[in-house]
Amino acid sequence: MYTQKKGISQWAFPVNMSLKDCFNLAKEAKFDGIEVAIGEEGEITLSSTKRDIQKIAKISRSIGVEISSLATGLFWDYSLTSDNSSEREKAKGIVEKMLEVANWLEVDTILIIPGAVDVFFKPGFPVVSYDKVYERSFQALKELAPIAETYKINIAIENVWNKFLLSPLEMKHFIDSIGSSYVGVYFDVGNVLQMGFPEQWIKILGSRIKKVHVKDFKKSVGTAEGFVNLLYGDVNWPDVISALKEIGYNSYIIAELFPPKFYPESLIFETSISMDKILNRGDK
Repeated sequence: MYTQKKGISQWAFPVNMSLKDCFNLAKEAKFDGIEVAIGEEGEITLSSTKRDIQKIAKISRSIGVEISSLATGLFWDYSLTSDNSSEREKAKGIVEKMLEVANWLEVDTILIIPGAVDVFFKPGFPVVSYDKVYERSFQALKELAPIAETYKINIAIENVWNKFLLSPLEMKHFIDSIGSSYVGVYFDVGNVLQMGFPEQWIKILGSRIKKVHVKDFKKSVGTAEGFVNLLYGDVNWPDVISALKEIGYNSYIIAELFPPKFYPESLIFETSISMDKILNRGDK
């Protein structure tokens, strides 16, 4: 039995549900942890104080659900690789704030988007030259790595549909060139299916993987509409789990899905059951 900890993203819960209620629902659905998100609005924001964050951590502990990691969607609005220098500085400031909040939450990893050549779901997003994205992302992470090292918190870059770092070999070289054990990969199994095999990426990236997101994807659809609930797509889950075992991955596996319009809580329970099958957790 694969005993990896089972987590779920805050984004999978009903919109506007309080974190306390999210923790309670996750506990009821037998999740070990929740990945929380920082935004411009909500319970965790760029202006949250240490006291604010420690209250949230205390609630999670009292309920018995861990906070697995810290994510954000802010990098779609403030890119580390924008042509606008003030936007790039804003993005770096967000990373620094995330590291601070992660330290208060006592989690070991933050998720960031390293940059974008283009954003498929934002038609007005300016296209940035691939070489400039590479250079700017690399420079930003080089500057941020010492801060991550001070906090002893991982900055993990996610493979997303940003037309950047499109192969596992390139991502491996990119991470290794930064040269910090606190800069790694937040590997998303479903995101990579359109352009490769997740089990191959896992084996190539190896110990550089700091956290794992899971979702499923139907290759025959080929667009964002192809993302589906776990076990409804084309991910070869036995091979993915085998690859994670092979590299000795021993951190959270976190479902990143979005709730349906009606009966949104049902997604939490369905996902938990599917993850138990994927992880061979039996009746745990």
